[in-house]
Amino acid sequence: MADTMDFSDMTARAERIAALLKTRGETIVIAESSAGGLIAAALLSIPGASAYFLGGLVVYTQKARLLQLGIGDLPDGMRASTEPYAALLAQTVRERFATTWSLAESGATGPGGNRYGDASGHCCLAISGPMTLSTTVETGSEERQANMFAFGVAALDLLEMALVSA
Repeated sequence: MADTMDFSDMTARAERIAALLKTRGETIVIAESSAGGLIAAALLSIPGASAYFLGGLVVYTQKARLLQLGIGDLPDGMRASTEPYAALLAQTVRERFATTWSLAESGATGPGGNRYGDASGHCCLAISGPMTLSTTVETGSEERQANMFAFGVAALDLLEMALVSA
């Protein structure tokens, strides 16, 4: 499945999300890592994005996390590429941008996994807002670009689910 995804898989979801956010007058900010900006790009590709999109960060390194979000050392036992870490990013970026919603993503695109021992295709997502959600995605793929798109699609699906449920 992941190897057949492309940007149109993300923009179709982004159109539905944009309509919900615009109708409700709500805003969003994105903090992504292994998706490399694809989530933000999908949301920005929809005309009128300035009505709901307040910003996006690619938090790819510890230095980026410190400089962009002010998060230095992580709480005891927490590491990147986990649901608690994604939730921390989502909560922090939402507070910093004062948005209704935020979405955060952290994972291992591949090939070869990440420094924490997660296999390629591992991604953790979190939503912060009127409701909070988190989930872990496992594609089982070593294909970097396919994983990036799969993570983006999963993130947008989670966001849409949160918006519809809230």
